[in-house]
Amino acid sequence: MAAISTHDPLADLLPRIASGDRAALQQLYQASSAKLFGVCLRILSNRDESEDVLQEVYLTIWRRADRFDAGRASVMTWMSTIARNRAIDRLRARGPLAYAQPVDEMEIEDTAPRAEALLEAAQDGAALHRCLAELDERTAKVIRIAFFEGVTYEALAQRLDTPLGTVKSWIRRGLLKLKGCLER
Repeated sequence: MAAISTHDPLADLLPRIASGDRAALQQLYQASSAKLFGVCLRILSNRDESEDVLQEVYLTIWRRADRFDAGRASVMTWMSTIARNRAIDRLRARGPLAYAQPVDEMEIEDTAPRAEALLEAAQDGAALHRCLAELDERTAKVIRIAFFEGVTYEALAQRLDTPLGTVKSWIRRGLLKLKGCLER
């Protein structure tokens, strides 16, 4: 039985990009742009904005390639996190959602671990899938919607017709369970 290689071929490009190698950036773009565009489009639902955000993502990669840590995540996970964050930033820049009412008195400090940290720690998609399956159906659903679709907590609360504080509590408790599972 042949050994399975765990080497990330994209990781070889990042030191070259960090040293200013434009050809390496072009190779990285060709290998990853379709997936990263999909991340942006899924969150923004607007092709033009997704293209703009994708350009920002590659500028960020160009500037921060030296900060990539292969011990924390695969290159694709790292880049997907950048794309997701940039797309959500763009979504928030659109302004408050027309149907979402501000609920200042219910602001709850979110001390849960950052989703990016959990996702980066879970390079093995099977482990993440297994751990999500261990959560109750409602909690797994809200975590998937919030972090894989990029829906804000406020929009998720509106979509589920549930108080914002309740949705935040579900996600916070679910992330803590997910973190515990992924650390096993």
